Amino acid sequence: MSASSDRRALDLLDAHLEALWDATGDALSPEPLFGLAAEEGELVHWALDRLRSMPRKPKDVFSREVGSLLAEFRSRRSPWNAAALRLLDDTYTFVATGPRRHEDWSHDVHAVLHRTVTDPRGWVRLDWDRANPARRTLPAYPFAPLGPADLRAHLYPLEAESAVTALAVMAEEWQAEPAPVRSRPDRDTLLADARCLLDRYGPGVSYWTNATAAASGTAPDFLASGLQGTTSHCFHTGEYIAGLYIFEDLGLIAVNEEEVGVFWSFGAY
Repeated sequence: MSASSDRRALDLLDAHLEALWDATGDALSPEPLFGLAAEEGELVHWALDRLRSMPRKPKDVFSREVGSLLAEFRSRRSPWNAAALRLLDDTYTFVATGPRRHEDWSHDVHAVLHRTVTDPRGWVRLDWDRANPARRTLPAYPFAPLGPADLRAHLYPLEAESAVTALAVMAEEWQAEPAPVRSRPDRDTLLADARCLLDRYGPGVSYWTNATAAASGTAPDFLASGLQGTTSHCFHTGEYIAGLYIFEDLGLIAVNEEEVGVFWSFGAY
């Protein structure tokens, strides 16, 4: 089995499971995918066997089971996926990576925010709003429709360790957080997951944030201040759409010669 065929099977299965989970895949039959199991890898076999065994009704139970299967499938697919899901899947975050195609990388970030590109490695993206009808009005929702020039005008450079702490505090809630990362017993594990995510982008990476704490220096300690103690230039929409007011955000962007990674946390009610 070639690496390219393995990647194709994994990508196809990921997309199929997500469509079923989103309830956009009601008409999709899993049977055509079962043929992959005859020639593809162990992970595909395992996921397809699990999918085959799930009753389709009641519909809400099936959706929850598919969601759990999708999360476990993605975690098993790569350590990077597993770290992203452990660290950020329980908070309102956006996590996505896209290809670097422009000398001015803000154009590539703009494409990631508008979901017009996919992860070059086929790894997980976390996107609460991937199927939100609000995107019919604002394609980049929950982001405001910023142009590339606007992106660069509201970002500040960060040193590597500050980028790690910025990413780690995205595991917190914006309001009434009972256990800031700095005081959690698994603090070191959370920081290790943040480092794992950023290690993807290699030694030549540069980091950027919309946090105003970085305006006066490249090494703020986000862990010490926590999410509630962080202010930023807002990249989120100010419009009330889909039953949510979005009132705060914190973003981190990683840029290298081949990829741009976007990590964003939102406060909403």
